[in-house]
Order: sequence, then structure tokens, then C-alpha cells
Amino acid sequence: MRMGLSHYENKEGDSQMSVKERNFDKLQKNRAKVVIIGLGFAGIAAAIRLKQEGENDFIILERGHDVGGVWRDNHYPGCACDVESHLYSLSFAPNPNWSRRFSPQSEIYAYLQDCAKRFGLLKHVRFHHEVKRMDWQEESGQWLIQTNNGEFESRITVGAFGALSDPSIPNLKGIDKFKGEAFHSAAWPKDFNPKGKRVAVVGTGASAIQFIPAIQPDVDSMHVFQRTPAWVMPRPDSEIRPTMQKLYRKIPMLQRAARFKIYVQRESFVLGFRNPKIMKKVKSLALHHMHKAVKDPILREKLTPDYTIGCKRILLSNTYYPALAEANVDVVTTGIAEITEDSVVDVKGHRVEVDTIIFGTGFKVTDLPFAHYIFGKDGRSMADVWNGSPEAYAGTTVSGYPNLFILQGPNTGLGHSSVIFMVEAQIDHMIKVLKHMHKEQIDIIEPHLSAQKNFVKETEKSMQGTVWTAGGCDSWYLDRTGRNSTLWPGYTFSFRKLVAKLKRQDYEGRRATVSANEAAPFLRQVK
Repeated sequence: MRMGLSHYENKEGDSQMSVKERNFDKLQKNRAKVVIIGLGFAGIAAAIRLKQEGENDFIILERGHDVGGVWRDNHYPGCACDVESHLYSLSFAPNPNWSRRFSPQSEIYAYLQDCAKRFGLLKHVRFHHEVKRMDWQEESGQWLIQTNNGEFESRITVGAFGALSDPSIPNLKGIDKFKGEAFHSAAWPKDFNPKGKRVAVVGTGASAIQFIPAIQPDVDSMHVFQRTPAWVMPRPDSEIRPTMQKLYRKIPMLQRAARFKIYVQRESFVLGFRNPKIMKKVKSLALHHMHKAVKDPILREKLTPDYTIGCKRILLSNTYYPALAEANVDVVTTGIAEITEDSVVDVKGHRVEVDTIIFGTGFKVTDLPFAHYIFGKDGRSMADVWNGSPEAYAGTTVSGYPNLFILQGPNTGLGHSSVIFMVEAQIDHMIKVLKHMHKEQIDIIEPHLSAQKNFVKETEKSMQGTVWTAGGCDSWYLDRTGRNSTLWPGYTFSFRKLVAKLKRQDYEGRRATVSANEAAPFLRQVK
């Protein structure tokens, strides 16, 4: 006996209802209390902390095929961290098995994969989901997030976009005509073989000083196009023996002590950054390091910066200078005029034939890509509001963009220590805000513009006289206006102290016009 109509029968009303039901089911899967964008260090840390607070209603959108962020994407030869492993890791997920004092990329990548698996994050992840646009819905108090694989809705959005996630490639004349291989270090082809190649390297930053010595012995010739030389210090790397790893596993307190020792040592560097005169002694150490490896006075002159050490990022390497001193390497400081089908031509007209061009030109830091696709309560993009000079309250929340937390936001970068410490402080601040929302039954929260401006003003005041503003360089820390909107100008513990206590008067909270139940029945109050 037939009991009613099938969903699949061609009856207009019922078939339409079926489509609505299917769409509703799909939408339900694309809704969560919290959406985290990005699954590098910051996204993993945020997801773990939410779980630790009992919150499991979250989705993680990751544009890549796996976890890891910058440590997944950057796999060029010689890739490693320049902060010691015990400190460059999550405080609540120590790894006793680091093989070296400064970890190679492969170990950090494996560590992040392990964290995602061990803390049960993978079931929350949507891989191959790149965010294209975010729009704030004031009436319902939600974010509408458009990706290349559908739309998502969330009450809270955590932007773990990564500060070094989008490569910066100079727009060189003729680059599209080049017939050889050309790529950025962050997109290193897995099948690239440098053996016998004539290579041009553009840029001499933190990535370049790692891959240059790694491939220099194999290439036929290498021309390094340097715009500004960097100060390079010795890299005090060493093996962590298996016996010590075993001790760390048996006695975790030993590893915590090692981490604390590294932390204190690195915090002491702030004294020099805040007092450029102190950096004179550091400069003499850097010069000695160079002169030991480079005997040619002409090359020494090319490699000696004319700004105070610390004004730009200080780099660590024991192999960079020896590689540049080799016979098959030439350092070019005259700048690039154009690229032809098989050559790089400098501004003096000298033509260098090459097979490969490798860009070690860093990342988009002050013109943050995500700011161009986030639209706030007045419909303006964050990039439009910032107008080339990013700012946020505590580097984390932005007036006009409610319920959004940006990890590694403006003025949270570091020149001396592990940025993971800053990320954890930001996440702790976020948790406090979410708990405040739950307690006060608030749907929507954002910082007062006056509080945000005051934070920026105080940060600027602390920045004055530091090596970053008075060191005589034009670094990637500076934005379009010349303001250092990238770094935190003091101790990391001072930042943590600043954001640890929630100043309720600095935030504006309100209820949504449409209740959470009406807007999206699945949404519950943030715990």
C-alpha cells in the first residue's frame, strides 16, 4: 500500500520541499558557533584551546591539503626555524623529541600534524576551502563566509591567516617572457634539481640565507641580487642527543626548565632593541662573523649594512657567508632592470644568462591579503578602513568588525622571540571575551574605536627611540605610512600582562536584532 508521495515524484510542491530540506541539511553542516580560518600554528592552538574549554562546535577552514600552514608550504632546501625548538612550540603540547636545538622544517611540520591528530582536530577540518569573502550580518550577529567550496555561517570567526602566508613577488619587467623556471621559495617545486643550473636569486632575507648555501654546491653558477644586506649572526645550533630526549620524556620539568631558560635569554634581547646604543657590541660580533668567512674586501663591502643592527630582522646562519664567498657565486647590488627570455639584466645593462630565477623576497606583511576580503558592519573592507596602516585592539580585535579575532594581527610580531607565545596570549584574551559574552548574554562584541586608538597610540609611544624606528633602515616591518604596524615593541610578558585582564569598558557588547534561535536554531550561546 502506498503511504503518501515519494520525495522523488514529480509533484511541484513536494519536490521543492525536498530540495529545501536537502539545502537545509547542507547549510546545517556549514554552520558552527565558531569558524577558524587557517590550520597553521595559530589555528591549531585556537582549536585546541576551544576544546580545552569544552567548546566543540567549530569548523576549521583550510585552503591547503594538510595542516601546517607556513611549515607545510615552505619545504625549500635548508628550511628551518630561527627560534629554538623548545620555545617555538605550544606550551600545552611540548615535544621532547626535537632532534636539534633549531628544528628543521620537516620536524615542525610533523609536530603540527601530530598535534592536529592527537587533539582530535581533523574531524573539524574542511581542507581545500579557501575563503574568498567574509560579510558581517549585523541583524543576526553572524559572519557569512564564502569559500571556493560553499558558504559558511558562524557567530564567532577566528582569523588564523598567518603573518607569513602569502608570498610577495616583485613585478619585474619581462618576467612573463622568461622561458626557464621561476618560483618563490614558498612554492619550491618538489622535482626541482639545482644540479648544473645557472641560478639567479632575487632577495637576501630569512629564506634566501637558508636555501642559498643548501644549493650553492650543486649549481653551475649563482647570481644573488641583493637590494639591502642583512646583519647575520652565528647560528648556535646543535644536536639534542637521544639520551636527553629520553630524559625530557621521563622528567617533563627538565624540558620546561630548558624552555624557560631560552625564553629569559631571548627576552634580554629587548634591552638592545629598545636602546640602539647597546647594539654596537652586537654589531662587532656580526662583523667578526662575516670577516671570518669573507676575505674579499669588495664582497665584504657589499655585505655590510649601513643601518643599526636590529633595524631589520637579524638573521642566523653559519653557512651563508661561506657560500657567498665561493667562486661560483656573485653578489649583485645594482638592482634588476628587466627579465628577458633567458637572462636577468641589471640597471647598468649587464646581462646574466640564467636557467632559473628563485625569489627569496618574503611575504605580504603590512598589506595583509585577508583585509581585502573582510567586510564589516558598514560594508567597508578592512583594507579600505586601514588604508595601508593596519591597527587592532591588542593586535586581536578590530572596531567595526564584531566577533572577529585575528591571531598574529597588527603589532604582535616579534624581532627577538617566539611568536607562538604571543599567539597563546591572544587566544587567552579571546577565551576571556567569549566567556564574558556568555555571562552577559551578549551576541555581538567589538572594541570601542577609542580603546583601539589608545592601544595604537601607546604602542607607538613605546616604539619611539627603538632600533626599529631609529635604526636608519626601511624594513618590511614598516607600513605604507612609515609606521611599524608589525612588531610589538617590548617584552612578550608585558603584552601578555596587558591582554590577560579583560577591560570590559574597552568593549561594546549588544544583542542581535534577530535572536540566535531565529537566525540559526543550531547556534547556542558561547560558553
